[in-house]
Amino acid sequence: MLELTPENRTMMNPYRTAAAHMMTFKAPAKAPPAALLLTALLMALAGCVSVGPNYKSPRPHVPDGWSVQADPAIVPDPAQVRAWWTVFDDPLLTRYIEAAARNLDLKAALARVQQARAQLGVVTGGRYPLVDAVGEASRSQSSRNVEPGTPLVTTSRHVLGMDASWEIDLFGRVRRSIEAAAADLQATEEDRMDVMVSLYAEVARTYLLLRTAQARLAATEGNIDSQRQVLDLTRSRFRFGLATDLDVAQAEDVLANSEAQVPPLRSIIRQSANSLALLLALHPGSLDEELKEVKPIPVPPQQVAVGVPSDLLRQRPDIRRAERALAAETARIGVATSELYPRFALLGALGLDATDAAKVFASGSTFYSLGPSLRWNVFDAGRIRSQIKVADARTEETLLQYEQTVLRALSEVENAMTAFVEERNRMEALQRSVSASRRTLELAVDLFKEGLRDFQSVLDAERTLFDVDNQLAVARGNMADNLVQLYKALGGGWSLETADRQPEIQNLKDSNHDEE
Repeated sequence: MLELTPENRTMMNPYRTAAAHMMTFKAPAKAPPAALLLTALLMALAGCVSVGPNYKSPRPHVPDGWSVQADPAIVPDPAQVRAWWTVFDDPLLTRYIEAAARNLDLKAALARVQQARAQLGVVTGGRYPLVDAVGEASRSQSSRNVEPGTPLVTTSRHVLGMDASWEIDLFGRVRRSIEAAAADLQATEEDRMDVMVSLYAEVARTYLLLRTAQARLAATEGNIDSQRQVLDLTRSRFRFGLATDLDVAQAEDVLANSEAQVPPLRSIIRQSANSLALLLALHPGSLDEELKEVKPIPVPPQQVAVGVPSDLLRQRPDIRRAERALAAETARIGVATSELYPRFALLGALGLDATDAAKVFASGSTFYSLGPSLRWNVFDAGRIRSQIKVADARTEETLLQYEQTVLRALSEVENAMTAFVEERNRMEALQRSVSASRRTLELAVDLFKEGLRDFQSVLDAERTLFDVDNQLAVARGNMADNLVQLYKALGGGWSLETADRQPEIQNLKDSNHDEE
């Protein structure tokens, strides 16, 4: 920096940054060739070395096939997972899924992505020089009481200039920081995708729960109508002495039991409609009008394409997020390791400085400084090496979390496929059971009318029909729900292309690769 005159030596120079204070010298008429040579050498070496491990994507062991692929309902064809809800052929469900973009949790996840993108911009700024523009106009007066007899001195100061500092990333500290921030951004984007996948599945499951409750309510009301007819028949036969008072009481008991099942089902329908409104960021009751019309439970397709295990690793956002988190932690090992090495910077200042405002732009008011600086931590009692060990341990932990995520994903897919297949088998058996129970009730009533069977057989047939009818509705809903769970486990609900739409990240990767 320009050396201050005795008149203004005690004044603070406003164009000095913290880095500029590290080297202060009087600007010579000609820059020393050695300083320029050292600066050029450092700039040439910048980008040649990046300390710390280079990241390599893990290769987890994945089985070649699924254990339930022998079932005809599961086929290994490429899965249509991006818009899996269309397989149900339910326009209202499709509309709700598309409207889920207004969900507040999804918007919060998007805000986290924007935060991570802004943080990447902050870190990326470290690759470029930092330039400050400053200006000052001041007038000062010395004190007579500091040294008795000293004459009163009044001075003015007018400064205009720029101060610059540029860290020369000789050992890759900045590059590793950018690498970590870019991986963090990608992990946050995958987290948003994971929220979206879960949201779509939750919307579908809530919708299916509502339709299942409506189907159960319709089956219950149908059984109630049948039981009322049996009760009327029993009372009529009682009046003519063909049935006992016990028969009437038992018929009333069966009817009241069935009627008691109606309020809980109506409650489930109302609560499901409110939950669906909440998922769509709507007020409670907003969907009641369009959901009050009873519609059948959406029927899943006869076969489900699940793809192959390699598709799972590419489609599951949580696996992709765990892999990106591992990449970020690996890069942070390099950031910590770079603290073992010296940090070089290029410092410079250029401006105008004068005590008279009229002479600020005169030729003699120009000052400048240019040269390298060095900062090297020669003793820290093992702090830096301990930080490297911390980064190593975090990376190891993240690797284990990644492997656990892969295993959990495989387990979820296996469980979802098994549940879907077995629930479908159960539903087919229940359909046969309902048909048989309905025929049994008809025969029991006919035999009771003819006096060939007692009323107990009618009661038993009614209870059985009510039970299996309700179970069938539940099984249909569960089978559709299990298919939703399967598509969720497969990472359904988004496109692989959306995960690779970060041009700024790819540009940073290409730039770092070119430097190395």
